[in-house]
Amino acid sequence: MAEVSPLAVRALPVRGHRDRFGASGISLSAGRRDTYMKTVNVGIIGFGTVGSGAAAILAESDPPLSEKTGIDIRLKRIAEKDRSRWRPVGGSLDIFTERAEDITDDPEIEIAVEVIGGIEPARSLILRALDRGKAVVTANKALLATHGRELFRRAMERGSSIGFEASVAGGVPVIGAMRDGLIANRIEAIVAILNGTSNYVLTRMVEGGIPFPKALAEAQAQGYAERNPANDIEGTDTAHKLVLLAGLAFHSLVDLKDVSTEGISNLAIEDIRYAGEMGYGVKLLAVARRRPAGLELRVHPALVPKGHPLYSVRDVFNGVLVVGDATGPILFCGRGAGRMPTGSAVVADIVDAARGTASQAFSKIAFLRNGPESAPRVISLSEIETRYFVRFTVQDRPGVLGAIAGVLGGKGVSIASVIQKEPVEEGGVPIVMMTHSAKEKHFRAALEEIGRFPFCVRPPAFLRVEE
Repeated sequence: MAEVSPLAVRALPVRGHRDRFGASGISLSAGRRDTYMKTVNVGIIGFGTVGSGAAAILAESDPPLSEKTGIDIRLKRIAEKDRSRWRPVGGSLDIFTERAEDITDDPEIEIAVEVIGGIEPARSLILRALDRGKAVVTANKALLATHGRELFRRAMERGSSIGFEASVAGGVPVIGAMRDGLIANRIEAIVAILNGTSNYVLTRMVEGGIPFPKALAEAQAQGYAERNPANDIEGTDTAHKLVLLAGLAFHSLVDLKDVSTEGISNLAIEDIRYAGEMGYGVKLLAVARRRPAGLELRVHPALVPKGHPLYSVRDVFNGVLVVGDATGPILFCGRGAGRMPTGSAVVADIVDAARGTASQAFSKIAFLRNGPESAPRVISLSEIETRYFVRFTVQDRPGVLGAIAGVLGGKGVSIASVIQKEPVEEGGVPIVMMTHSAKEKHFRAALEEIGRFPFCVRPPAFLRVEE
């Protein structure tokens, strides 16, 4: 984080000074504080990308948060084990500690912010803070997706709250919108791009015509992808976020194991090129949809046609398309990650907790602590119905197209269009097809049978279509 000018903080405490509320820390008020202004103390656990962003916003907000909220929100302590990350906040390093317990156990800190990520010690620290009566704010989607029931239940039992706006889509306020703004709706579907890294990689593959390894290397060079990008490119991060969105949409916390998840690492550049020629873009999508038989919950690369609301969501941006029975489709779009966008969402939850509205909002999602027995039935991927883009690479000889069409037709899969491309290396000829809607298990059975034909040079490759 860049060094914060003392002037930007507006009013700085003297080390060890305590005001009439018994609180010390960085005052975030401008000028002379109203004698009757409520003071709320905040502690941040973790000073990485998100933690430093939230601290910067708290310290540098212009106009100050006190003018926007009528509350003197004080950043009292930041816990960070790695001293190399310490940077002056309010012109001083005195606010830092290596011990997270200096935040969870301090009775003067009302709001504990967890932004260290991972499962442990994040889980234990949040439980400790809740047990001591603190409101909690977190950006930890992996933790909530795997231990959400336990954490939400403990917060309810303690009469506290967990704010998690920053856990999905960074600075895009989709959690609050789902919880409050769309409360009058029965949510029918969510179709979303929830990972900026994978979206950047796909944008480079589509617009730059470059293969996956090179696009990923560019993302890493730009700082958009981690050295080990598996969680992003294999769909795990997106699945975590889909669990939280589906819980809000369908009023029951679903299990991560029920989300069918595929990544983008096996995408071939020729399929992206062929799809583009047919008027489609390729996105890593999170899909949650009501069906008569239950819920669809899936993460995978898919084709979206030009004109689809998510088609133009590119680069590191996220897009969340929510379909309500009253509102119809609504698109939320913005930067889904990064220091300041995610820090913005963290601070929004801090303000809700400081105002006392967080506990009221949290009580609306009591269903998220329900046990697995209350979760809706999730449809297996084999039972979903959609259209498919499929590429067969075959020997150029008579009867091939008829044999493929015969197997597809025999499995109940009808062909919408066929394009035969120029021969490629190894003597194969690509045949690209678009199917009508078909059940996945029937489509896959057809591909398995076709793949055994001696004229198949490579295994068939396919992508689902989201229209």
